[in-house]
Amino acid sequence: MELKWLEDFVMLANTASFSRAAEARNVTQSAFSRRIKQLEAWCGTPLISRATIPAELTPEGKTFLPIAQEAIRTFHATREVLRPDNRRRQRSVNIASLHTLTVTMVPDWLDRIDAAVPGIVTKLIPDRGGIEANLEALVSGEADMLLTYAHPYVPMLLDPEQFDWIVLGHEAILPVIAPHLRGERAANPCEHDDFLAHAAESKLNVPYLDYGPDSFFGTALRRLFTDRPFRRHIVHENSISVGLRELALHGWGLCWLPEMLVKDDLSNRHLILASPEPEWQLHVEIRLYRYRGDEQKHDQRLWQVISQALSVQGQVNGDGAIPPSLAEPSSFKTAAARFP
Repeated sequence: MELKWLEDFVMLANTASFSRAAEARNVTQSAFSRRIKQLEAWCGTPLISRATIPAELTPEGKTFLPIAQEAIRTFHATREVLRPDNRRRQRSVNIASLHTLTVTMVPDWLDRIDAAVPGIVTKLIPDRGGIEANLEALVSGEADMLLTYAHPYVPMLLDPEQFDWIVLGHEAILPVIAPHLRGERAANPCEHDDFLAHAAESKLNVPYLDYGPDSFFGTALRRLFTDRPFRRHIVHENSISVGLRELALHGWGLCWLPEMLVKDDLSNRHLILASPEPEWQLHVEIRLYRYRGDEQKHDQRLWQVISQALSVQGQVNGDGAIPPSLAEPSSFKTAAARFP
């Protein structure tokens, strides 16, 4: 057993693509595929179904995924504990981040942190796929800060006396589909400007790409669907938005995705909005959290420097000012006007 096999497997589960996972892991696809087979041989059972495109986990693979994720966390945490203190570690900060924010927002924010605290080493802890698992990384001390979305539909269950947080911005979560859904015309913009309304009125059973019950978006959307029900059947489940976007682009089904992630897809009409109505859209905050119990490693001053660098004029405990570029939530009707 090698740690890189587990990391390969988790990456493949997140991307649902051998080629994209191999690229992310910086190895050739043939080498990546060979390492997955070695892991399967060690486990004594297939973990990936190669009969489907995109790749899907077998039932055994789904059972093994949380075990692999926990093993990776344990190995890395143990290594950190065993390392002797040095100046490099003293000037480091571990940030747990939702995968979508890692892709869309984090590169710019890391530049700001580096400018505010020259020489600091930043380390990203990957998305655990569930709300409680991501919070646990913060509370346990594995992460110094947590970058996540926030919405009234998803209670964070954090004691305000133990956590500081700032608002970095807002984002719209949009319902999108490919112009052709599983090879059939999903919505002709000339005939149905509101595909979701048409689906509800016609009682269509819409193929749906689901985040799962434990993820942030899965929890928020479940509440949204309670207020605005429609018939749907789950064709794929993945807690990672990037993985669901790939399936949406291939016409597998309807999906709610962050606007920053799909703005280019909407611009070139690889994806289209499923409804112009704002009631079908989620507006979420982007927040940075800190657990005060970790003050032995990162004092209040460092938190203030980093939080202000990211929010420009931010203050702790949610009263921070929002950067001008992110201050206004995206307008659903404006987006619909751009992409009729």
